Amino acid sequence: MNTPDTQRPRRGADILRTALRRNVGAMARGTVLMGLYQAGETAFPIALGLIVEHTLQHRSLGSLGVSIGALAVIITTVSLSWRFGMRALQKANTTEAHRWRVRVAACGLQPVARDVDLKSGEVLTIATEDADQTADIIEVVPLLISSMVAVLVAAVALGLADLRLGLLVIVGTVAILSVLSVMSRRIGASTQEQQARVARAGAKVADLITGLRPLHGFGGNHAAFRSYRRVSAEAKQQSVTVARVNGVYAGTALALNAGLATAVTLTAGYLAFDGRINIGELVMAVGLAQFIMEPLKMFSEMPKYVMMARASAERMALVLAAPPVGTPGSGRPAPGGPLEIDCVRYGELRRLKFEVAAGEFVAVTAYRPRAAADFAAILAVRVPPGAYEGVVRVGGQDLAELSAEAIREHLLVNPYDGEIFAGTLRTNIDPSGTSRTVPEAVEASMLTDVVALHREGLDYAIRDRGANLSGGQRQRLSLARALAADTDVLVLHNPTTAVDAVTEQLIARNIAKLRRGRTTVVITSSPAVLDAADRVLVLDDGVITAEDTHRNLLATDEAYCLAVAR
Repeated sequence: MNTPDTQRPRRGADILRTALRRNVGAMARGTVLMGLYQAGETAFPIALGLIVEHTLQHRSLGSLGVSIGALAVIITTVSLSWRFGMRALQKANTTEAHRWRVRVAACGLQPVARDVDLKSGEVLTIATEDADQTADIIEVVPLLISSMVAVLVAAVALGLADLRLGLLVIVGTVAILSVLSVMSRRIGASTQEQQARVARAGAKVADLITGLRPLHGFGGNHAAFRSYRRVSAEAKQQSVTVARVNGVYAGTALALNAGLATAVTLTAGYLAFDGRINIGELVMAVGLAQFIMEPLKMFSEMPKYVMMARASAERMALVLAAPPVGTPGSGRPAPGGPLEIDCVRYGELRRLKFEVAAGEFVAVTAYRPRAAADFAAILAVRVPPGAYEGVVRVGGQDLAELSAEAIREHLLVNPYDGEIFAGTLRTNIDPSGTSRTVPEAVEASMLTDVVALHREGLDYAIRDRGANLSGGQRQRLSLARALAADTDVLVLHNPTTAVDAVTEQLIARNIAKLRRGRTTVVITSSPAVLDAADRVLVLDDGVITAEDTHRNLLATDEAYCLAVAR
């Protein structure tokens, strides 16, 4: 059973409640310490007023020394409570932001059936900026409470001097917050739109980076840059709008706070002139009027941060609430079992049916590339089991009944456009650092020339997306990673399209040799790979129309010969 912290939150409010519940201890400590800080700040002008009044009455050096000691205690309390209070809150804030970043990133890496149109660039923004702004709620609530404590202490102290002063602070604070709460709603809406537009701009530039080479190839880079400039300009305009709204909010808050402080000061001056409060109380009132500006400023800024946290939490919920591709089962396939495709109907596939025996090397050649892509997508579990008819069995068990972890351990589908990551050759081939077949995988994929070309060998640095490698080198590196995983069932989709004919033939033989005794399926039209396979299946019009060795098919099937002969 899922705990409240591991369930998928459906709304931003669920995320905020989870964050608050998880950090209730740190927030309680921070609230107490920040409350002490604000109470000490408030006590300073009160103590100063009492000292002035007491000194004027008694004129004693001993009393003055005690007063100075009391002020030192107050200052020490203020300093230490702020230091340890903010340390506790910021640690909790940073930790909570890290948790949400990891969770959003993990969700972004899982195959999910998203109803919302979120691209990888947007998920990146949500996993960073939105996670940080959501976690700010951990600091906002204690600071809001401590500011309230300061305002209440000031109101009580002024009320003891004269009831009108206390009521003025309370009524003025309520009025200020009422005005600012209305303005903060607009800030929340504007901020949410700004975050969405900035995220779209980030997604656009990520797409541009991914497709920069082909864009340059057919001259589409200028149009793509214009498209990005338009999206970026929209984000900039919305950022200006948010900055303008924030400026109005901050200016209004400052003006209202200053107005309240001025009203308290003038009222205290009038009461002192009229003889209703003494000099010490006047000093206290003037000091509190100046001091109250800080907690009021903090108090008035909190609604804005609450709205920003809510807006960010709502955006995180878009990712976290996205349902998975399918409900994973708990089963595990039997090792060394066959791969069965039983009457699968999806996309270009029409009642596709065949079986690959354990340890067999089978090549599938599809006359329609879309059919090959649909077949690979089903095996890679990028299509929910409920979205296609028929059954896919791995090791005798239905794919829908297996856990995601078991599928990944047992079955690996390596796409034709496998990503290359910034790091080294070694970390790209063996990301987990646990493979025992890295040398064999390097040799089988014919990556040995790349390793030998650089004195760092496997520790040669690879740039983001393999920018310092050729297309063929990137493809061979991706193949080496798939072979090094050494899974029971390996599915390769067009693994040799970017290499020359001689290298392709060597790779085909090496794959057959390295994968001997383990189930291997290669979706390809490469004659060299087809010739190395134990059996070739011809996928045409969504079904298997022919099955034999490559050479027999060349001799007996004219359509096959035309499709694969080079």
